[in-house]
Amino acid sequence: MSNKKISPNAHANWQFYLAAGAMAAGCATLIASSILLGCNELATNAGAGKLYSDSASIPHRQVGVVLGCSAKIGQRNNQYFIRRIDAASQLYHAGKVDCLIVSGDNSRHDYDEPADMKQALIEKGVPAEKIVCDYAGLRTLDSIVRAKKVFGQDSFTVISQQFQNERSAYIAQAHNIDLIGFNAAGVHGRVARHTDRREFLARTKMWLDVQFFNTSPKYLGPLETLPIDS
Repeated sequence: MSNKKISPNAHANWQFYLAAGAMAAGCATLIASSILLGCNELATNAGAGKLYSDSASIPHRQVGVVLGCSAKIGQRNNQYFIRRIDAASQLYHAGKVDCLIVSGDNSRHDYDEPADMKQALIEKGVPAEKIVCDYAGLRTLDSIVRAKKVFGQDSFTVISQQFQNERSAYIAQAHNIDLIGFNAAGVHGRVARHTDRREFLARTKMWLDVQFFNTSPKYLGPLETLPIDS
């Protein structure tokens, strides 16, 4: 075993490096927290004055875009899905939209959000011919931008829970889309808490996509017609 003593200078150097590391970690945490909170505020502000929870007060738009999610979580019905379908059918039957685009993920042959949404809306009494499937709504940005670039709509109503409608409003602003939102009822409990945590990260990605990466939908394509009066 060595009998060498650690010099006072070496000990001081280690203390300095530890303190500097702790300070750097603290600064990084502070910066990350500030970005998360700032992005959250951006989305909230974008939705201010544009979101409605009452079908009687929301203005009429020809087209409503229903944002997709899985119909089930494991073996259980997904309450986010159920409540979005309820909101979309309510809006249609109130005469506040003439046609619904159901926009979701169909990236696997055994997973089809738009088809599930269409079937659920038909069961709620929405005519099949008034429902159009967007099979490439892989995420919120894709659904909102495709509504304009593929379906030719620069003014429409988005239908989802408030947190996603706020994010949609921010994306719409960046793409010169006149968007209003109809808030589906919220969800509570463990699933909702998990979603709330993820939403902070989703809003940061929203900001990066719009402000830094100029992200486009993964898939675009030729202009498609909708069953509405032109």
